[in-house]
Amino acid sequence: MSPETFRRLIEEGAFLEWAEVFGHRYGTLLGPIADALEAGRDVLLEIDVQGAATVRDRMPGAVLIFLRPPSEDELLRRLRARHTEDEAELARRLSSARHELAQAAWFHHVVVNDDVERAAAQVAAIIDGVRKETSRS
Repeated sequence: MSPETFRRLIEEGAFLEWAEVFGHRYGTLLGPIADALEAGRDVLLEIDVQGAATVRDRMPGAVLIFLRPPSEDELLRRLRARHTEDEAELARRLSSARHELAQAAWFHHVVVNDDVERAAAQVAAIIDGVRKETSRS
């Protein structure tokens, strides 16, 4: 969407969460999330720590799962393998990642993303567990 539309939607309170990250704006519109939840569907958001903090504040019932790399070295290897940043940008992203990794403690669950299939299965098991807890309430 255009920067003007994004700004207008911020002013209207249309976002569940939004942030400017590395010069780009990202956000999650509240309407589709509310519609899905009202229809009894699960909603999975792939957002950064800043967005997760906003979701936690605005939707206290949200279950927060932190996906962490197996190590800082592996994270750097993955970032380099993308070939999308120069060394200065890599250093900035790594610094940001260190800050985010330090925030993992306030998430409900932490999943180490060392094997995609195993990590996905662990996230699915967490979601299934939450569904079972919620259905008993």
